[in-house]
Amino acid sequence: MWRTKKIDEAIYECYIQLYKNSEPTADFQKLVDEAHINERGQKIIDFNSYEISEKKYYEIIECILKEKKLSKFEKTIVKNSVALGCSPKFKK
Repeated sequence: MWRTKKIDEAIYECYIQLYKNSEPTADFQKLVDEAHINERGQKIIDFNSYEISEKKYYEIIECILKEKKLSKFEKTIVKNSVALGCSPKFKK
């Protein structure tokens, strides 16, 4: 499996910071804890209700990737996972 604890921690930290800097701001852990669970057992987070500037989004991702000292391959996994996951949408 490509995902490691280090990668999962980086992804989670990205979500925490993205929601902290979104409009409206949100506590990602609280969103996860209070999320509705669908029929497949997945937690549903209404990520389309939160917006972040594209510039801020990339600043946050790059800062966390630098902090975590990930390899180029690991960075790609984190970037793709966050982009395809439940991150806030970009402001128009």
